[in-house]
Amino acid sequence: MQASEHLSDPAGLPAPLRRCVDGFTALADTGATEQEFVQQGGALLAALVARDDWLPPAQARPDPQYYRQYLLYRDPAARFSIVSFVWGPGQHTPVHNHTVWGLIGMLRGAETAQDFAFVADGSLVASGPPQRLEPGAVAAVSPTLGDIHQVRNAHDDRVSISIHVYGADIGAVDRSVFAPDGTAKPFRSGYSVPA
Repeated sequence: MQASEHLSDPAGLPAPLRRCVDGFTALADTGATEQEFVQQGGALLAALVARDDWLPPAQARPDPQYYRQYLLYRDPAARFSIVSFVWGPGQHTPVHNHTVWGLIGMLRGAETAQDFAFVADGSLVASGPPQRLEPGAVAAVSPTLGDIHQVRNAHDDRVSISIHVYGADIGAVDRSVFAPDGTAKPFRSGYSVPA
């Protein structure tokens, strides 16, 4: 992969990623439901993160200050996108939502995710215990499954990398980050540019 391309042609992808893209494309072509994407797509992502020999170095580079979100593939019709999240030691997201289904597969290291829910006064509180993802594990988010969380690198001394698949071009989706009082601030994540 060239560092500057936003890929929409699976032909140039590493073979394991290409197989994953082909599987998600086939699902999208059938008009799969969110549940089918989560179940069948979860299996496709699990197969991808079961091995750690395919991610190009340019999409695995951390930043010393901020986590990175590199675009690996975007469906030409924006039905799904695949990104690598690269977490420097101790890095984390703000509390945020997605507005579309998403799958998270742990490739390298580990991350923890804390779900949040609104309570009667409109504020956000942690919902349940944090979930820790180790290599090979896959988790799902969506407006129907639970869509608001905060994610962090579980390690303070090394990089962690997860591979995410979303039901849209996630870099262009209008989303929100949340303050503890429930106040939402709109954002679009965009993508990090590989060095």
